[in-house]
Amino acid sequence: MKRSATQKLSLFYEQFCGNDNVLVVINADPDAIASAMAVKRLLWRKVAAVTLACINIVKRPDNLAMVRLLNVPLIHLAELECEHFTRFVIVDSQPDHNVLFAPYKYCVMIDHHPDSGIEAPFRDIRPHYGATATMLTEYLRAAKIKPSVKLATGLFHAIQTDTDNFKRKALIEDVRAFQFLFRYANMYLANKIGQSDLQFNFLKYYKVAIENRRLYRGRVFVYLGPVVHPDVCVLIADFFMRVSSIKWSIVAGVYDRRLIIIFRNDGIRKNAGRVAQQSFGHFGSAGGHKSMARAEIPISALKPLIDPQKEKQMAEWIREQLKRKVIKK
Repeated sequence: MKRSATQKLSLFYEQFCGNDNVLVVINADPDAIASAMAVKRLLWRKVAAVTLACINIVKRPDNLAMVRLLNVPLIHLAELECEHFTRFVIVDSQPDHNVLFAPYKYCVMIDHHPDSGIEAPFRDIRPHYGATATMLTEYLRAAKIKPSVKLATGLFHAIQTDTDNFKRKALIEDVRAFQFLFRYANMYLANKIGQSDLQFNFLKYYKVAIENRRLYRGRVFVYLGPVVHPDVCVLIADFFMRVSSIKWSIVAGVYDRRLIIIFRNDGIRKNAGRVAQQSFGHFGSAGGHKSMARAEIPISALKPLIDPQKEKQMAEWIREQLKRKVIKK
């Protein structure tokens, strides 16, 4: 039975009581950060306390700008003693997306990624939506909450980012949420966050990517080797998609003893999430949407197969896994 926004909100509130100490756990990116902010606002004066925690270290410049400019009280999960919390919430992710999510029993899961089938007392999974922020905006509207300028700006930026200004998959619900938030958001802050996406130490990787790119019929593949942050791969994959002749962009690098592979495509034919899962899912975590996806593989899982220290060997192994899926020799 399809529930209305008001019914979903009521079921959401049923998961909490006045003395609960709630922990909202995210993998910090614009959609996750804004969605966590919205959960905190929804639970204001309804529980004892709400803490926002991320499993990753926030290093990407636009995410840092978002946290700073919107005064988001985000704490790294490792700094918390989680036994003090009575309720756990996960937004813009599901427990199987990262091993760091796994130890907690979530009473609420709200996400727009493909459904992993993991149960929770309250779960709202809508993979057809462009952003989790759209879903949380609907909750705010059902609760008749006028978002603050900072909350509205965060949600506005999140929808803008996850739909790539509505160039990626989006529904009329995403558009309606975007229009609603426009009334309350600060455009100066939104633009400032959106334009803060580079650090000087990222620039050298663009040179490496351009010099080492492999092209084949509108498909570009780059192996960067060790990177200072996995978002370097994201930025370069997005950069290549701006070239008119490119239909697929796949960029890989090594960070924190993990092989990171970022997928981008035009969303017309093959499904990037399915390609990522079929090519790398049996080595580590992999998946995503039709036009964007990600795989993360522990380097330890590759050592029986190849020598991860040999960059040429690593690049050729990745290409071999992708063969018959996206790129060819």
